[in-house]
Amino acid sequence: MERVLEPEVMDSAEEAAAYDAMDHAEVNRAFVDRLIALGAGGRMLDLGTGPGHIPIMVVERLTGATVLAVDLAAHMLALAARRVAASPHGARVELLRGDAKALDLPDASFDAVFSNTILHHLADPLPLLREARRVLRPGGVLFIRDLFRPDSEARVEELVALHASAADPAGRELFRASLRAALTPDELRRLADDAGLADARLVIDSDRHMSLELAA
Repeated sequence: MERVLEPEVMDSAEEAAAYDAMDHAEVNRAFVDRLIALGAGGRMLDLGTGPGHIPIMVVERLTGATVLAVDLAAHMLALAARRVAASPHGARVELLRGDAKALDLPDASFDAVFSNTILHHLADPLPLLREARRVLRPGGVLFIRDLFRPDSEARVEELVALHASAADPAGRELFRASLRAALTPDELRRLADDAGLADARLVIDSDRHMSLELAA
């Protein structure tokens, strides 16, 4: 199935609200579980934080960890700011509006770099992967998870029925579009190698997710 791109930035109040209303709790818990299992901690960077669920979960579970959470969408960051302000751990999360493909951050400045489902929003994910490699300290933890593209429209509809049946029509369409826009594992492997991440493992995590991983 050919890749069908979707907009890079979900930067309207309606899009941000529709995304935030979807039930990501189980997937987010699994993401944070794996991030911790890889040995993440210390100064951490979240690329494409969206409404900020994951950074809050991280600082709730990792005493002493701090997270710089970056996103280009102002409406997503507005939701994240409310979530950070409401959390007793929010002082350890900093929000930054910025482009994850061109970070104004020093080399080797983070103990862990992570990202959840941003790659499928990018026509060319290579710059983001290169930036993730650049700002990660040697021996640090990398965890980049995204959807992978099904091989047919029939499989897209199967996955929507399996995982988005409880969502409203807007949420189901967001998930459908994301599956069509995702990379295949082979495409991600080639991009990772080109980005200097040949040492990162590519793991198929579920019936719809794949990840690049570097452990501490």
